Amino acid sequence: MKAFLFPGQASQYVGMGLDLYREFPIAHDYFDRANAILGFDLKDACFNGPEDKLVRTEYTQPAIFVHSVIVNEILRESGQRPQVVAGHSLGEYSALVSAGVLTFEDGLRTVKLRSQLMQQCCDRYPGTMAAIVGLSLDQVKDIIHDIDGVVPANFNSPDQVAISGSKEGVGIACEKLKARGAKRAIMLAVGGAYHSPMMTDAKEGMAGHLNILEFNNFDFPVIANVTAEPITDPFTMKMLLMEQIIAPVLWYPTLQRMISLGITEFYEIGPGKVLQGLLKKSLREHQYKAFGADKVADIENLLGARV
Repeated sequence: MKAFLFPGQASQYVGMGLDLYREFPIAHDYFDRANAILGFDLKDACFNGPEDKLVRTEYTQPAIFVHSVIVNEILRESGQRPQVVAGHSLGEYSALVSAGVLTFEDGLRTVKLRSQLMQQCCDRYPGTMAAIVGLSLDQVKDIIHDIDGVVPANFNSPDQVAISGSKEGVGIACEKLKARGAKRAIMLAVGGAYHSPMMTDAKEGMAGHLNILEFNNFDFPVIANVTAEPITDPFTMKMLLMEQIIAPVLWYPTLQRMISLGITEFYEIGPGKVLQGLLKKSLREHQYKAFGADKVADIENLLGARV
């Protein structure tokens, strides 16, 4: 059994999608449709950057979403179908398109609104995130509990937890965590304090949109960030998407849940290799295969050059 995994923010890079655009007509179509929906040149942002532009939330989220959906569609047309999907934060919307729940257009419009609302929060409440390596979730919680406004944001692997909050608070937390045994504290290339109370305004702004958004039936389950459980009910998924904006991403529990469902093959669909790295850290005691589908060469390898 196979699962498709869709990356979130911090997976972007300048040049993303360019080789897909050159090789596959479907990439032309999706980028052109995206430009019309977004009202700006997403191709230029993806292909040429610069990096300080691409890292801004209103560019990052549509870029990763469109890239991931293009790769998913190429694999789908070639007969590749997962039994379950999940996406890391933003990637949850790519997963919903893969599962047939959202159309590309509705998904991108939703991502556009989400990115705008979150960017407004970033501008209003400047913040950041950091990855803490070498401590458990409970240890991180215990050490940072008295640092105002800093919270665990992503439970990525047994010994990697991302924290989120004000720039000053995250800086203080990083020093405190390193002093208490963290091997590393890595500042992330993100534009704000995602999955924290600093995103509450974005959550409230998304509620009205999600409530009226049409969800189709699920072709296969989506494992939700907030609960790490498979979801096939549209109403439940909408509620979890709202909560996801301020709640921690339970990625390590998500991978464990997939293993319990019998998944033995994991495919990272979209830019970068972040999720493949988390697989190695999270599933050391399990037998599985991991693949990446980012560039043309990756897709050719997956499909045996039948593209």
